[in-house]
Amino acid sequence: MRKNHIPFSVLMSLYINEKAEYFRECMESVLNQTVPPKEIVIVKDGPISEEVESVLQQYINNNLSLIKVVAYTPNKGLGYALNKGIKACSNELIARMDTDDIARRDRFEKQLQKFELNPNLDICGSQIDEFEDTPDRIVAKRSVPTTDKEIKEYQKRRDSFNHMTVMYKKSAVLKAGNYQPCLLMEDTYLWVRMILTNATCMNCDESLVYVRIGKGMYERRGGWKYFRKYKDGRKKIYDTGYISISDYYYTLGVQFCFALMPSYIRGLLYKKILHNK
Repeated sequence: MRKNHIPFSVLMSLYINEKAEYFRECMESVLNQTVPPKEIVIVKDGPISEEVESVLQQYINNNLSLIKVVAYTPNKGLGYALNKGIKACSNELIARMDTDDIARRDRFEKQLQKFELNPNLDICGSQIDEFEDTPDRIVAKRSVPTTDKEIKEYQKRRDSFNHMTVMYKKSAVLKAGNYQPCLLMEDTYLWVRMILTNATCMNCDESLVYVRIGKGMYERRGGWKYFRKYKDGRKKIYDTGYISISDYYYTLGVQFCFALMPSYIRGLLYKKILHNK
């Protein structure tokens, strides 16, 4: 007989640029888990394409009691969308998922086990496998620290969580002030504020999500405009008091070099150094 696990919600945000086929793959991976969610909250961040709307309606019609949709216009960005989504979730435990990624079939079961073993745990993420085209074409991995102490030190210069992998307590997210606008760093800003409000953290030491990447990602993370947005985000992090002035300028220096190099070199470094396969 299957064990009764803690009920949880899945939180996702949809926007205009999502592809219907990617969204369908994501939903199938969520619905076919060894331990399925009690609720899926989908935030429509502004208008979405007719193709994606059609896929969404199919899943709603087939899962009437499972899917809750929060919709608004115009597009306001991920921080706003997830802020609304957190409030709409009915369960204390919430699993984040990006609508173009694929969850490993036992992802939720693995993370629920961690919360069941440690009632004081507030947030649990995992490593990720990054793929191009199909999940069997893994091109890079992003590994993050696993223990509370390591996570809180690592977070001063790089993100200790892969955002699309986290499962967290709604009460801990709200205690930290929920998601807030911080362009490019909505997740980073939340992790720092959760740590400052004494959240207990961990990561599973295995990849529980297959993350879709492409050449366009390397291009988007370059250029002076991107660096200016990054700098603004890091300033908000610095203003929390969590990082030192040396942490602040170190990260700006690294990002400045990374943003202004040619895209093909950025992609190579991303795969071979920053995200080791």
